[in-house]
Amino acid sequence: MDDLFSVRCFLLDMDGTFNLEDQLLNGALRFIDVIKEQGKDFIFLTNNSSKNRFEYAKKITKLGLPISEEKVFTSAEATAIFLHRNYPQASLFVVGTPSLENEFRSFGLMIDHEHPQIAVLGFDTTMTYEKMWRLCDLVRAGIPYIATHGDFNCPMRNGFMPDAGAMIAFVKASTGREPDYVIGKPNRFIVDSAAEKLGLPISQMAMVGDRLYTDIALGSTSGILTVLVLSGETQMTDLATSSHQPNYIFPDLGALADRLEK
Repeated sequence: MDDLFSVRCFLLDMDGTFNLEDQLLNGALRFIDVIKEQGKDFIFLTNNSSKNRFEYAKKITKLGLPISEEKVFTSAEATAIFLHRNYPQASLFVVGTPSLENEFRSFGLMIDHEHPQIAVLGFDTTMTYEKMWRLCDLVRAGIPYIATHGDFNCPMRNGFMPDAGAMIAFVKASTGREPDYVIGKPNRFIVDSAAEKLGLPISQMAMVGDRLYTDIALGSTSGILTVLVLSGETQMTDLATSSHQPNYIFPDLGALADRLEK
């Protein structure tokens, strides 16, 4: 039997998979309709930590799919869970948007940019040179350094926007140091956290995304079934040189919906 048909819940990437900015990609809503008809579930699993789950739920609802924040799991929330479990009393220096800071505060975490004990780097669309300078000083001083995710670029309608991975490279060039932990895809922690939230084993889930080094790499790190869509960052030619190979490849979510209907 085709493994796709045993999947009970699809973990959906957003940027480049379900939508590009404020535009739905081909077949996005039909895919949701098909899996609902088949009694399957879904949750959005995104590395983008520039917004929190509440803002993403509003955005997706505005795009035409009414959902609650429980249908969204971000690297921001996963990082908050990680910090709450491992450093519940630590003060944080955060290179991130106000939305990321609010996600951390919702878990009772303390942000203190004057005397931090941990440095956290997210996808900061409000980034300033002063923030990155201060981050490099703290990383160089040796305090724990955590990144929400490592995506190099965020797909946009007219190209790509530098993402957190590019900022990680900036810090490494200055300090020689990589993050102690990168929480988002392809780290297994985010999949285990999603499985716990959903109450399902990883064997009954599939990751659907457009990036080989994050979405598809989850196959190696967690054993989850992976589905590559070619509607975002990855092109077919990239597969020849990648160590991360998907279980399935489709042009977009519409083509995946066609396969499930058959």
